[in-house]
Amino acid sequence: MPTQAKQQSQSISGFEPYVETAGEEYMGKPMREHFTKILNKWKQDLMQEVDRTVDHMKDEAANFPDPADRASQEEEFSLELRARDRERKLIKKIDKTLQLIEDEEYGWCESCGVEIGIRRLEARPTADMCVDCKTLAEIKEKQVGK
Repeated sequence: MPTQAKQQSQSISGFEPYVETAGEEYMGKPMREHFTKILNKWKQDLMQEVDRTVDHMKDEAANFPDPADRASQEEEFSLELRARDRERKLIKKIDKTLQLIEDEEYGWCESCGVEIGIRRLEARPTADMCVDCKTLAEIKEKQVGK
């Protein structure tokens, strides 16, 4: 049973949740190393996906005589390229976050300065706002969007 509970507690990326020790400093060296590993693994996975897309597009590229087949392939490639563009932006955000860790500025809300929290950062390692500030920002965004 303990093994099953341990497996269920693993995060999506395969990392064990960070276990704080009593009296441990927030965003001390062990925590920063934990998040550096998570971010580097995430970045590596994204880069592998980019390589797979390039290979797939090279292998699958064909000049179909049927316009419908050609249009389908172009739409598929367009969707893949859009997804890779989002991932490219995410890689930039990961790099920015890794720099924040290196500068020892990671883990605090850029808006109010409070601790973002380990569990939030494990769920979204590139988070730069605490839950409260992010919620307010989203509410403001919705109001401006209308």
